[in-house]
Amino acid sequence: MKEASALKLHLGCGVRNFPGFVNVDLAEYAHIHHKRSVDNLSIFKNDSADLIYASHVMEYFDRTEVRGVLKEWRRVLKKGGVLRLAVPDFEALARVYAKYKRLDMILGPIYGRWEIRGKKKIVYHKTGYDFAFLTRLLEENCFANVRRYDWRKVEPHKSHDDFSQAYIPHMDKENGMLISLNVEADKR
Repeated sequence: MKEASALKLHLGCGVRNFPGFVNVDLAEYAHIHHKRSVDNLSIFKNDSADLIYASHVMEYFDRTEVRGVLKEWRRVLKKGGVLRLAVPDFEALARVYAKYKRLDMILGPIYGRWEIRGKKKIVYHKTGYDFAFLTRLLEENCFANVRRYDWRKVEPHKSHDDFSQAYIPHMDKENGMLISLNVEADKR
């Protein structure tokens, strides 16, 4: 019997269409498989996904709402499955501000503003994260082995650009400061 291929979910994919991922987003793009909010994955069975990836999505949920979001994502992940996250890195943004003394450089990553294509709806960031806070949050929600990941060493990121590669100055991936906190954790 042939083993089924791994289920990889890309939550809040927006314009990005990574090969081999099932795309879930509210926006109107042809490559989106399921047009819905990423906090409701009821279309997926318990313990069905090997990998869940959400790039610059979690910050759109209030810090109290995010616990329910993580519970839902954990429900869908298989035991030992990987939750891969990218969120604006508050600590890095503080360093950017200290270096450049320009608030306009960090307002977008801190407060966000995203118009959901086809929905005439604008959403904003509701919370911020640093590594310590995100680690505690994940561990409190039954994830283990919280670690940073290097986008240069992980597919599909090393082959496809997304917000996990956000730098200041913009797109200066050699000399700029990475302002995305890129973290993986395993479902216990």
